[in-house]
Amino acid sequence: MLQAAIILIDLLFISLLTFGLYFPRHRRRDLVVAYLVVNVGVLAVAQVLASSTVGVGLGLGLFGVLSIIRLRSSEIEQHEVAYYFAALAMGLLAGLSAEPTVLTVVLMALITVVVYFGDNPRLFRSYRQQTVVLDAAFPDESDLIAHLEGLLGARVHGVHVRSLDLVNDTTLVDVRYQVGAPRSLAPTLAPARTTGVTGAPVLQETSR
Repeated sequence: MLQAAIILIDLLFISLLTFGLYFPRHRRRDLVVAYLVVNVGVLAVAQVLASSTVGVGLGLGLFGVLSIIRLRSSEIEQHEVAYYFAALAMGLLAGLSAEPTVLTVVLMALITVVVYFGDNPRLFRSYRQQTVVLDAAFPDESDLIAHLEGLLGARVHGVHVRSLDLVNDTTLVDVRYQVGAPRSLAPTLAPARTTGVTGAPVLQETSR
């Protein structure tokens, strides 16, 4: 009965995490299945390991290897990684507890609360991150920032140039910026191409 109670508590928290927080905010169905299966699978195996002669440390090591394989099998965002480990941690807490304790319930509730506030859409809502492909080469970082601020209409807080092609006259840059904030630099015109033609920039949003 005590084990059934801790299983029900785990199912309650993973349902709240998955159906109450993740899916309403991000709408990705495939990861809903992943979070549920990871949580229940970890719970089941941890329950068996806790009551057998197999060391718990060996079981946790196997879960670490499986986690690395799972996270490298497809491209997922950092906030999705956080949900993934939250589901994993809840399964371990429930699986390694012989009976429901106040500490176990508090820790599982703490994980849920941290995810709720950390992934809240209203938290730092004006900050963005994009990968931008510019049809011009910007060797000078200050010129690059000024051009990006004029292009995005926002204040740029950081840039990381991933590729600077002086032959084809292109720049691939990862930019962090804040919408609605005053710009730090005045916009500048893009450098002219060697052919005398300046193309339009292409934006590719990678995360929010």
